[in-house]
Amino acid sequence: MSAKLHDIEVLQAPEPHMHFERPGKTGLVDWLTTVDHKKIGVLYWLAGTFFLLCGGLEALLFRIQLAVPDNDFMGGETFNGMVTMHATTMVFLAIMPMTAGFANFLVPLVIGARDVAFPRLNAWSYWTFLAGALVINASFVFGGAPAAGWTGYAPLTGAQYGGSGIDFWWAGLALLSASSMAASVNFIVTILNMRAPGMTLLRVPVIGWMMLVIQFLLALSFPPVTVGLILLGFDRMFGSNFYNVSMGGDPHLWQHLFWLFGHPEVYVLILPAMGIVSEILPVFSRRPLFGQTAVIFSGIFIGFVGFGVWAHHMFTTGMGPVADAAFAATTAIIAIPTGVKIFNWLGTLWGGKLTFPTPMLFAVAFIPIFTMGGLSGLMHAAAPLDLQQHDSYFVVAHFHYVLVGGALMGLFAGSYFYFPKVTGRMMNDTLGKLHFWLFVAGMNITFFPQHILGNQGMPRRIYTYPADAQWDFYNMLGTVGVVVMTIATLIYVYNVIVSYKKGEIAGRDPWDAATLEWLTDSPPKMQNFDFTPIVLSERPVWDHKYTEGMEIIAPEKAEAFHMPSYSWKPMISSCFVTLLVVGLLLNTFNPGNWLWAISAVAAVGVVGSVYAWVSEPV
Repeated sequence: MSAKLHDIEVLQAPEPHMHFERPGKTGLVDWLTTVDHKKIGVLYWLAGTFFLLCGGLEALLFRIQLAVPDNDFMGGETFNGMVTMHATTMVFLAIMPMTAGFANFLVPLVIGARDVAFPRLNAWSYWTFLAGALVINASFVFGGAPAAGWTGYAPLTGAQYGGSGIDFWWAGLALLSASSMAASVNFIVTILNMRAPGMTLLRVPVIGWMMLVIQFLLALSFPPVTVGLILLGFDRMFGSNFYNVSMGGDPHLWQHLFWLFGHPEVYVLILPAMGIVSEILPVFSRRPLFGQTAVIFSGIFIGFVGFGVWAHHMFTTGMGPVADAAFAATTAIIAIPTGVKIFNWLGTLWGGKLTFPTPMLFAVAFIPIFTMGGLSGLMHAAAPLDLQQHDSYFVVAHFHYVLVGGALMGLFAGSYFYFPKVTGRMMNDTLGKLHFWLFVAGMNITFFPQHILGNQGMPRRIYTYPADAQWDFYNMLGTVGVVVMTIATLIYVYNVIVSYKKGEIAGRDPWDAATLEWLTDSPPKMQNFDFTPIVLSERPVWDHKYTEGMEIIAPEKAEAFHMPSYSWKPMISSCFVTLLVVGLLLNTFNPGNWLWAISAVAAVGVVGSVYAWVSEPV
């Protein structure tokens, strides 16, 4: 439809003053006190990229151990610590914060807002995430890495078997849980309440919708695992027996609490990548996303059914035929909305005027690689097959095809696509394509042979194997593949650094894209938009550029608005929360002494800092 936007009287904001600058904040202080969603997004993305390198190094080290039979490069305890930290790092400290970086930077932009609903809570979420990441990794220095697997099954995490690294692990994860739950509330309120005029829910871009779905997943799935972590802390700090079967506890309780979080977590990791791919494919196909409404509702359905599949991770625990049948059915059902998305993406490509810069290569490759991972997961809806492949390398291959070939490939696609918007410069396309081909080759060389290893009987988490097992060829292939992926990732990091300094100037909209973030400067101004955009369709920027009469701003209308000021309070509050947890940790190592006072003082500090925070003018 056509509309003359100067006739729509919604542009004048009620605030009595403008302020565009925050004087006196520069350099490090600027970043430590910022509440700007864009800077916080960059902080998340940088932290996630750093821990991606850390997790990759951990994988490289234990793959060296597995390259040949009877290897003594590292011992069993060290190997288990590397595997546990690799998985924990990649899930919680790499993919999740990189996703949070995209959410923080993009969500207000794609819905036409100036900031998130609670800017200071947003900053608190970041600093608490960073504190949790540091606490987990402090285990390397104090007592050794946790060596119980990232799933933390009892009794391996109990006081009898789990070393001091488990204390750092559960405490750090508790901080990450608090961070994620706070962030989820913030983004739910932002997306539901702060959309631009005319942006109905079905006009919200797919990436915005997928970010909304995962916020509900975070808000509802992290409480169970947080309860589980607290019970684990009680077992280790106070000698309780929640998971100690010899004293009447139930180790299955941990499995239920963990997987009630753990399977929705898979969709927390993959849905944002699906949203990113859904934004990239239309741009480089030069046509709208095929069946956008179906893509949105399939994402919602995935989030909803994702809470009903957790116990398919527990078919080997003896739940009984009724429970097995129920969870086998939900596991099969959840494949349907995923298939809808795949066919919508293929429908977008079909007949489009395709071009293949680096973001498009990653987005297109995402489809078949993620599909392979999804199909190998769907196979485990058959409980008898799951009994054979459970805890084998077949399962390792499955979830790496989903999380590396799916989630990480989607994040790489988004990095190349949105880098111009974040920095104002283009990434080097030649280096990007070199990164793409090496990474895709390395990923398949590493993980495809693991399907074969799993079917040959190689179990997960063994640190060595005999020569007569005949697993050496495929394990050597896996190690070579990890080396190739490492080289590819280092090329990506080099590309980011060089392009940030010397990349071609991008302009506002280098890709000729369709959604509101491409209406802003690159990088965007502090206030994002000089004028509140008006949304008349799912493709407002394409409408603005190519449809006569469908302008989306009214430049003759002045707007007044107020942006929140810098604040130290979120970081100070986060530090007190961290100190409270660290005090509990220290008392675990040396019980019954004055170290309890640290937590007591920190609790007072939390209350005081929060009071100062809410009393401070915005």
